[in-house]
Amino acid sequence: MRSLRLRLMLGAAALAILFMLALLPALQRAFSIALVNAIQQRLASDVATLVSSARIDGDRLSMPEHLAVEDFNLPESKLLGYIYDRDGQMVWRSTSTQDESVQYVPLYDGEPDVFTRARDDHGNEFFVYDVEIDLVGGKQAAYSIVTMQPVSAFRELVHGFREQLYIWLGGALLLLLGLLWLGLGWGFRSMRGLREELDQIEAGERESLSDEHPSEMLRLTDSLNRLLASERSQRERYRNSLADLAHSLKTPLAVLQGVSENLANAPGNREQVQVLQSQIERMSQQIGYQLQRASLRKSGLVRHRVQLAPLLDTLAGALEKVYRDKRVILERDFPEGLSLPLEQGALLELLGNLLENAYRLCLARVRVSARQRDGGYELRVEDDGPGIPQDQRQRILQRGERLDTQHPGQGIGTAVVKDIIDSYGGSLALDDAELGGACFRIWLPG
Repeated sequence: MRSLRLRLMLGAAALAILFMLALLPALQRAFSIALVNAIQQRLASDVATLVSSARIDGDRLSMPEHLAVEDFNLPESKLLGYIYDRDGQMVWRSTSTQDESVQYVPLYDGEPDVFTRARDDHGNEFFVYDVEIDLVGGKQAAYSIVTMQPVSAFRELVHGFREQLYIWLGGALLLLLGLLWLGLGWGFRSMRGLREELDQIEAGERESLSDEHPSEMLRLTDSLNRLLASERSQRERYRNSLADLAHSLKTPLAVLQGVSENLANAPGNREQVQVLQSQIERMSQQIGYQLQRASLRKSGLVRHRVQLAPLLDTLAGALEKVYRDKRVILERDFPEGLSLPLEQGALLELLGNLLENAYRLCLARVRVSARQRDGGYELRVEDDGPGIPQDQRQRILQRGERLDTQHPGQGIGTAVVKDIIDSYGGSLALDDAELGGACFRIWLPG
């Protein structure tokens, strides 16, 4: 899980779900309490109706045949009404209680009203509201007025509320997650802007990051800018040091070369002079190789791209002058405007070594082809020369190894090519060319 946005989204979703799970029982409990209070108030109101309808005739309690609350008059109604005397004997029951047999006995514990529960003979539970009165119709009398309502209706309401609560909270959770995703996307726009600027730096289109970012990221961008500036400065100092080293070694080597030429004119020194000149040439090539190897190392922060066609034109023009007697035909097989992911100096050194070998060993034709492949770029340099034996192909990639002993050199050209390719994370392979000679096949990551 490498996406920061996804990780934040999953964390926020987990917190939202935990909050909803904690909120769900709280809302259910609040609804249940509110509903029970409403039932209690309803039963208290029904008790008041019974009290107002009761009359005392002599020592007996009388109730009208039809009460103001119609539910008491219907046999199928679930609103029950009872009146008990001081001895706990039932003296009246509403018409709605005909099919009910609730086991309830008034407490007469001195409390003016009691809200409790009771069960009938079938185990069904009822809410009970019991009020003790001492005065009925203006006359002294002690009775317990009781109203009841089945708990099943309450449970049905709670169950329906729970189902609706699941639906609404689920919908609210989905809406919240959608808003969170949009909010995180808006918040990460600054990260996308930073990424685009880094891509521009890698492509060489800009040198530093801007300060048009959120304040929380400015410290990061400042650190990256300092790192970029430090790398540019270090690379520049390194190149200057290499140039100074090359210049300081060039003169002593030239002096030694001149001395060796003077010594060659003296009789008896030819063999020693040849050895001296050979070693001077080897030292010159090795110094050049090491300087090229160091200066062409790819930067770790900046990614370069160089167009192939203009650089190939430059190299071909120089090689055609050197090998003008051969009249080499250079074939090109790549899209116009194709760019390769290398620094210009690296591509110049790499392609220069391969083309020089191809021009030197070919009969009349050299081909350079390039195309995108496997998420990178493939570059081929082929010739129609004698080719390279299968058992010798690994040998020529080693420093100082040469198959062609008829021309001067120390055999480090292909080693330079391989070092450059390795520094860019690419690969080098040798195949048989379609032209009949050798084919150097290079792959570079895009």
